[in-house]
Amino acid sequence: MRILIVDDERAIRNSLGEILTEEGYVVETAEDGAKGLEMALKDHFDVIFCDIKMPEMDGVDVLEKLQQEGVDSSVVMISGHGDIDTAVECIKKGAYDFIQKPLDLNRILITIKNATDKATIVTQNRILRKKAYGQQMIGDSPAICNIRSMISKVAATDARVLIMGANGTGKELVARSLHEQSERSAMPYIEVNCAAIPGELIESELFGHEKGSFTSAIKQHKGKFEQADGGTLFLDEIGDMSLAAQAKVLRVLQERKLSRVGSDKDIEVDVRVIAATNKNLKDEIAAGRFREDLFHRLSVIVIQVPSLDERKSDIPLLVEYFVEQICSESAMQRKTFLPEAIEALQNRSWTGNIRELRNVVERLLILGDAEITSENVKMFV
Repeated sequence: MRILIVDDERAIRNSLGEILTEEGYVVETAEDGAKGLEMALKDHFDVIFCDIKMPEMDGVDVLEKLQQEGVDSSVVMISGHGDIDTAVECIKKGAYDFIQKPLDLNRILITIKNATDKATIVTQNRILRKKAYGQQMIGDSPAICNIRSMISKVAATDARVLIMGANGTGKELVARSLHEQSERSAMPYIEVNCAAIPGELIESELFGHEKGSFTSAIKQHKGKFEQADGGTLFLDEIGDMSLAAQAKVLRVLQERKLSRVGSDKDIEVDVRVIAATNKNLKDEIAAGRFREDLFHRLSVIVIQVPSLDERKSDIPLLVEYFVEQICSESAMQRKTFLPEAIEALQNRSWTGNIRELRNVVERLLILGDAEITSENVKMFV
């Protein structure tokens, strides 16, 4: 289990980190909220201990950002005597628990155990959600209807597609729909989050490596391109890929062959590449961070996925879908969203897009009344 400790007090970071390390946990620390948020968005942590009172970005801000980005780590707030009211408010906003200073070891270990059980359920639900998302797109707004139309036209071809849109809008759903409606649907569909793989490992991850090609290469490894042979490779967050890896991807697209790290032997591959990014790649090109020739190779077809704020007419259908999905997965009692609650959801801004909406629906199902009202939305969102 991986644990992140976010606290501006070095003594607490060190003492809590040493204790949890001795208990067998993998522990990382951050000295402020901004650094902790960056680490939590880049890597997965099962539990995040986050102090409330920190300079610049406090724990409440960190929690809200994690919720907006759909991070499903169990967040445990660390509170001083004067922070209890704030800690209770954090629970309403999605925190798993809070622990009061001075920290008690037994309480910490019990909290981690309980959070582990929750994390197991969340992981299972995430797998189920991914399967569900791959089957359908929810909404009947003009923007979504246009995307469905584009998918139906493009899927049958082998044209490369670049999917653009903000975090949480469902770019991965568009990619999976393209694969499932293509002639390659019976072949592998491989996803790679380019932002989640360290720069020094991305080439090995994509192209594979030979045994002994570097220190930890204890056996031959097939990369994602080879694993996707005959099917589809989805390169998510491609705007975060290093220039060196971009050059090799360009070669594969041009020549339909690759060589593993540590080998000069060419391997032919037949892969349809779909890429996605939340960045403006033309700006990245101007800044020298993205290859223009690769951009043109990837963007034969460009699909722009709208933000939730641009398709608020879909919110009633999305809420209905998420209620059904969440209650089925967790055996939770179904609740009714009154029209006034739906209207309240439509009147707010959704910076975290579809991902944020799902989190809010789940929170309202847990904390709201049997009939969820606009007052429930005001109280818990």
